[in-house]
Amino acid sequence: MNFWMIAALVGLYAGGVRGLIWGLVIGLLLSRVLPALLLRFAAGKVRQVQAQFLDSTFAVMGAVCKADGYITEHEIRAAETLFDRLHLHGEAREAAKRAFNRGKEPDFDLDAEVRRFAQAAGGQPALLQMFMQVQISAIAADGEMHPAERDILVRITRGLGMSEDEIARLEALLRGGGESSSSGRSGRRPSASAIDDAYRVLGVPASASDAEVKRAYRVLMSQNHPDKLAAKGLPESMREMAEEKTREITAAYERIQQVRQAA
Repeated sequence: MNFWMIAALVGLYAGGVRGLIWGLVIGLLLSRVLPALLLRFAAGKVRQVQAQFLDSTFAVMGAVCKADGYITEHEIRAAETLFDRLHLHGEAREAAKRAFNRGKEPDFDLDAEVRRFAQAAGGQPALLQMFMQVQISAIAADGEMHPAERDILVRITRGLGMSEDEIARLEALLRGGGESSSSGRSGRRPSASAIDDAYRVLGVPASASDAEVKRAYRVLMSQNHPDKLAAKGLPESMREMAEEKTREITAAYERIQQVRQAA
């Protein structure tokens, strides 16, 4: 039943024939105006999430890089590289720098910032994972992870309502980039560590059936589709990262398929 028909029936019940006419008029007006208002509200919500995503990403990155007491040149370059990769220029770049510096301050409330982002993200797993992927990338910039850095990652993960296994999965995803473009295409068998990482990326054990592996792959690809993430609030500037993540998920699946077919 159309919205205007419902309004007309309510008007009839409340005010007879006159109520029916007014209900019909109001219903017709709302049936035209309401969808546009809802679309405008949804678009505004997405923009709000996008703004919070970038601000929280760089603020938390500042805190993460400072976790071991100091920020290395590698970590500073990693932040600058991310600015370039996200095509941040002008005021957008300055805002990212301010957020990063805010996260470095001694009085920065990390837990409150994580809660703000988690609330804005609405618990969307792929958005939370993308957020954590950036933080892990920043720490990995200097080639090592200190215990304090590991502790703060676990703290952030818990604040987002994620399991600690997610850190291992994202680390495996980042390590996978080195083999994704070489082993599969050359026919060379992936290393044992690459295979282990591939299973971690898909979130299934090595004992999983072929059907279970394929199902895990399809779920991840659906969750991480760049268009879906953009609709949920992923900034357009992060689209390239989302596309790269789907390529790495596919590479992990292909490595598993390669080894299983050769067995």
